Amino acid sequence: MASQLYQQIELISREKHIEPEIIIAAIEDAMVVAARKYYRTEEDLRSKFNPTTGQVDVFSVHTVVDEVADPVREISLNDARKRQPDVEVGGEVTESKPTDVLGRIAAQTAKQVILQKVREAERDTIYNEFHTRVGELINSVVKRMEGPDIIVDMGRTEARLPKREQSRLEAYNVGDRLRVTIRAVERAAKGPQVVVSRADPALVQRLFEMEVPEIYDGTVQIRAVAREAGERTKIAVESRDKDVDPVGACVGMKGMRVQSIIRELRGEKIDIIPFNDETVAFAQKALSPAKVTRVQIVDPEEKRLEVIVEDTQLSLAIGKKGQNVRLASKLIGWNIDIKSEEEKRREIEAQMAALTAPGTALTQLAGVGPKTIEKLEAAGVTSIEKLADMTPEQLVEIPGIGEKMVEKIHQSVAAYFEALETAATAAPDAPEAAVAAEGEGVATEETAAAGEEAALVDEATEEATEEVAAAEGEAAADAEAAPADVAAEAEAVDEATEEATEEVREEEIGTSEEGAEQ
Repeated sequence: MASQLYQQIELISREKHIEPEIIIAAIEDAMVVAARKYYRTEEDLRSKFNPTTGQVDVFSVHTVVDEVADPVREISLNDARKRQPDVEVGGEVTESKPTDVLGRIAAQTAKQVILQKVREAERDTIYNEFHTRVGELINSVVKRMEGPDIIVDMGRTEARLPKREQSRLEAYNVGDRLRVTIRAVERAAKGPQVVVSRADPALVQRLFEMEVPEIYDGTVQIRAVAREAGERTKIAVESRDKDVDPVGACVGMKGMRVQSIIRELRGEKIDIIPFNDETVAFAQKALSPAKVTRVQIVDPEEKRLEVIVEDTQLSLAIGKKGQNVRLASKLIGWNIDIKSEEEKRREIEAQMAALTAPGTALTQLAGVGPKTIEKLEAAGVTSIEKLADMTPEQLVEIPGIGEKMVEKIHQSVAAYFEALETAATAAPDAPEAAVAAEGEGVATEETAAAGEEAALVDEATEEATEEVAAAEGEAAADAEAAPADVAAEAEAVDEATEEATEEVREEEIGTSEEGAEQ
């Protein structure tokens, strides 16, 4: 017959859902701790529980060796055979320790150890039970409030309902019965922390599985759920049987099935949408109740859609604070950009106008010669506006355009736009201003002509420089083969450079004299 202690152990194991062996091991460990504290020894102590008598025996263990190095834990073969004649080297010799002398302090220590071991076993049992049930729907009762969080009782243990997992439409009181889903199970210092939710999309899915038999038996499948708790939920369903309407099965006769779920969610709106493998068709349904005119895939890699709706349907498609389009985007997994017919028309007109609008010809730039303009046009630059958008690095890549010419082009473009701003802001009213403007125009024309001449000179200089560079390269390549010819070519290049420089100086002197005469 089992002892009274063992009967108590079985009772605790049933209440705590812990195996009796775990509690027995805790008692044995507690007795070892109590005995070690009482006897103040470093010996290897062990204990053994007898279920029949309820006695817990504590004994010390010594290992049999030939030469004793640790007298506390080891014993020689001769001494060991005095206690156990048949013992051999490597065996163990035990010596019983009285437990009736442990006293009150040792008993209190044993009690604390037993309670700690039982709590740890209970925590492990709870964690092992609930961490595999994440997403499951369970019934709970509101037990107490801890600040913004709510503690609910799930029968075996307590769970926490954080503020972020609560629905906006709901107010909770102690004693309320709630259906919640297990959101997560975390290991904490005080035991496993079970976190439950009323805002998880899985709650809606589990409620539909309970209310709709076709979903429970697999005839209708829930493919996607997007939810903003307390406001609206969109759920996409698909039927595996062509004779079963998935939306009708979820709605039920006269809406009875979906209405029971809405009552459970305290009036949250639910949109039931038929699932479609085609993204375009699925997006049109996902934006209901708005009517979509057309859907276009803009970027398949980044999953971007452009949806066009009628002007009267724009606000309905976007929803309150963008809720409808946001939920639709979550449901289909694509980014949605909604535009009205009028917005799309204006956008297309603006694009066509930008394509057909003629730019300002490059010949209007002062200080840029015709040869440079030919090089720019050959590279596809046909207007001043397009030239202004180019970077110096892009201009240098054009054949025949050097760094000096890039700087001159930059200055000419800047001067052109400054002149446009000046002309736009200055509005001469008096005839004298007109006469002055006419005179300035004449002077400007002469200055432009002079600038063009200077640009021609610069182009000639740049071409001469390029010829010099080419000649020097050829000379360097053929230096070993014909040193005399290289020297002659170098002299010829130097003469050409001096002549070009003198021509430039004469042009500049002539230009400055003409300006002085004017």
